Amino acid sequence: MSKYKAYFIDLDGTIYQGKKKMPSGKRFIDRLKAANIPYLFVTNNSTKSPEDVADNLTKNHDIKTSADQVYTSSMATADYLKTIALPDKKSVYIVGESGLRDALINADFTITNDENADFVVAGLDRAFNYEKLTTATLAIQRGAQFIATNRDSNLPNERGMLPGAGSLISAIQTATQVEPTVIAKPEIPIMDGALKKLHINRQDVVMVGDNYNTDILAGINSEIDTLLVYSGVSTPKQISQITQKPTHEVETLDNWII
Repeated sequence: MSKYKAYFIDLDGTIYQGKKKMPSGKRFIDRLKAANIPYLFVTNNSTKSPEDVADNLTKNHDIKTSADQVYTSSMATADYLKTIALPDKKSVYIVGESGLRDALINADFTITNDENADFVVAGLDRAFNYEKLTTATLAIQRGAQFIATNRDSNLPNERGMLPGAGSLISAIQTATQVEPTVIAKPEIPIMDGALKKLHINRQDVVMVGDNYNTDILAGINSEIDTLLVYSGVSTPKQISQITQKPTHEVETLDNWII
């Protein structure tokens, strides 16, 4: 019998593989539901709303999901900003897409194209261009705080490994010589936000994922137990060479006893 009262769960590579269903992922969620164990899908994706993520799981992977079971890097970024923003300092210049914009608007931030913004928040933006880079750079040079959703360097796609949010964030960092505060896995803020969202203590939850460098390090950095499943990015050979191991390792989620 597992000692965990709740689960934080990665998506791609853990519950599904791109557009492909992963039967072990669905069975894992079905077992959590049957045991009445709460869980939260914690994703570095900043472009999609929680409703979009839930809809994809429900319609394309046969995993019935509601938006309140999803925690995106955009939501975590908005939650983090709420803890540091002063009441009269809530203007944000966004390098990002609708998921990020909506999360910040829902958190009562003002979206602006002004170079005097209080914050520059950057995530994946597939319409990124020189003008956006320039506005972000000038705003940061004028004192805006630089916040990044996540540093994922690449995104797997049918075409290959496409540029991720980290590549755009690096461009802004190079232009400004300012290090951003990064929110999502493997950083701590997204995990702290997830703990608050589920109202759970860190010793009672486990972070489940396939990528040591994001999912597992997020747990380690946040002093949360981890479960690495070898269904995606990381391999047993890679982990054998790492000093700081996951708390648990399984070949497939079917092998995990809830």
